[in-house]
Amino acid sequence: MKKGDIVWGLLLASLLLLFVIPTTRDSILAASGAYPYLGGFIQFAILATMGDLFGKRIASGDYQFSSQVFLRAIVWGIIGCMVTLVFPVFMGGAGLAQAGKLLPFVGTSVAQAFFGSSIMNLTFAPAMNTFHRIMELWIETAAAKEPVSLKKLIGKIDWVAFVTFNWLKVGICFWIPVHTIVFLLPENIRVVVAAFSSIALGIILSFASKKGSRSTEATGKEAI
Repeated sequence: MKKGDIVWGLLLASLLLLFVIPTTRDSILAASGAYPYLGGFIQFAILATMGDLFGKRIASGDYQFSSQVFLRAIVWGIIGCMVTLVFPVFMGGAGLAQAGKLLPFVGTSVAQAFFGSSIMNLTFAPAMNTFHRIMELWIETAAAKEPVSLKKLIGKIDWVAFVTFNWLKVGICFWIPVHTIVFLLPENIRVVVAAFSSIALGIILSFASKKGSRSTEATGKEAI
């Protein structure tokens, strides 16, 4: 364990403590309720970026700090604003569809949460994932002082791996069950819980990155 791991763990524990202590928790939730987009931005910018940093630490062995971290945090913050908007849209929409007999099990909160999570992760999430990936590539390309164009950024994406892993495996196996649970929670804590869950996603993606690197290395050796 490195010194950075201790610092990262202490920071996470401190953030969790803010939501355990009633006074600070109520203050944060009240502020987020008054300014929902700002709350979503800050929560995702901090927590999802922590997940990114820890994920890259697992994949590479070191924490990677640069100007890119700040830009990635801004992207995560924008995603936090998106999540703040779409959570009530999809959860409420699932309830309306049930009431209109377009979906079954009307009045069942678990079913509504599952339907809302499933529809969201099968429709909105792929677009959000693509936006996130393109922005990551833009940040990396600009840092490398290479020309940036949307066409080139789109061309850099391995679409088979991206769709298979991010859209299908992670979206269906991770986010649908996670967001089903999130939608069963009180509305005022859903966004922050989703932000905390993004830390777990960073770890999952890091292991996938390591696995992909080993597969590429093995393929290269076989080719030789």
